[in-house]
Amino acid sequence: ETEGKQTAYAHCNSELKVEKDGVSDTETKADSGVPEVPVPADDTPEVLNKALSGLSSRWKNWWVRGILTLAMISFFFFIIYLGPMVLMMIVLCVQIKCFQEIITIGYSVYHSYHLPWFRTLSWYFLLCVNYFFYGETVTDYFFTLVQREEPLRILSKYHRFISFALYLTGFCMFVLSLVKKHYRLQFYMFGWTHVTLLIVVTQSHLIIHNLFEGMIWFIVPISCVICNDIMAYMFGFFFGRTPLIKLSPKKTWEGFIGGFFSTIVFGIILSYFMAGYRYFVCPVEFNNDSNSFQVDCEPSDLFQLQDYALPSVLESVTGWTTVRLYPFQIHSIALSSFASIVGPFGGFFASGFKRAFKIKDFANTIPGHGGIMDRFDCQYLMATFVNVYIASFIRGPNPSKVIQQLLALRADQQLHIFNSLKAHLVEKGLLPALEEAAA
Repeated sequence: ETEGKQTAYAHCNSELKVEKDGVSDTETKADSGVPEVPVPADDTPEVLNKALSGLSSRWKNWWVRGILTLAMISFFFFIIYLGPMVLMMIVLCVQIKCFQEIITIGYSVYHSYHLPWFRTLSWYFLLCVNYFFYGETVTDYFFTLVQREEPLRILSKYHRFISFALYLTGFCMFVLSLVKKHYRLQFYMFGWTHVTLLIVVTQSHLIIHNLFEGMIWFIVPISCVICNDIMAYMFGFFFGRTPLIKLSPKKTWEGFIGGFFSTIVFGIILSYFMAGYRYFVCPVEFNNDSNSFQVDCEPSDLFQLQDYALPSVLESVTGWTTVRLYPFQIHSIALSSFASIVGPFGGFFASGFKRAFKIKDFANTIPGHGGIMDRFDCQYLMATFVNVYIASFIRGPNPSKVIQQLLALRADQQLHIFNSLKAHLVEKGLLPALEEAAA
């Protein structure tokens, strides 16, 4: 009887331990077939460990996260100072690191099966997709340079065919690598690689496209996500009481709401300061004469101060009838709202992914923060929104791209378009009639 009681007591203790860890017994059984990823060791710098040794783990984590956050923000300002070309290179490096972190998790989970060519094919597909996207970007934004160099002109002309041929080669290599006893698992990993490419590479390509529209479209969205992340953490740390979502037990409603209002205010203020500088608002263009990027233009109406009438409610509170704003500040409210309301769902998605494989972070690259992917899980969702927002509400026809396409046509096609355009302008009264010009 005593032995039976001890067995029951031990069973009860094991159930309590499972509940304490935040994973139900049902979830444990359901995930029992998923091998656990090895937990990375704590890589907090020894200097910080010694300096913060007297603090509790909660406050120690707060200080480590705070110090590293300030360091990352300082680095962000530094690369902005270095210019658009360096920013593009940083985006590429971040993309590769995020891809490596996700693929490494897949490899760590299933490495015992010794899948042939899994890592090689994963990196090969990354190369193919980057070749396709960056080739499209070069053709769009470096058209004159491409037409000037014969090898680049040939690569540009057959770019999509070459990209497809490269992908098809990888596809055939995958089919040839199939092993009878691992069919299902190999297709799992094939899908794993392609979903990773969709999430990471496609979004980073959109970030670069946003950058070409003007550095303000790159800096403000990224800064809003950073601000929301910091302020939600601060409000949640000091005032958090009400859990927000089960996927992230540490997220609270207090942090979510505090982060929202803080991000709106931050976005309006940051947009006001940046909208006054051509360096930030002008599209990034390639200068063929100097073979370098230039950021200089006459700012559009979006970045010209205008007077806006205040609603009667605000007028009675402030005593102002009008307020002087940049139109971009109004757009920044939409960007800030997305960053603080929808953006965190990118983080929740990443949390669900990590819980599925029983890991805390994607990697241990940044002490107190985890891997690079842990910091950019919300940024990729934001990049897609900004690109769609610009295409839907901001961008109009691009004259330079139209001219690029015209120059690529045959001489007879160019002449036909010239005569059609001339007839259209005469009909509109913008050019004198042919008889008047002859007289």
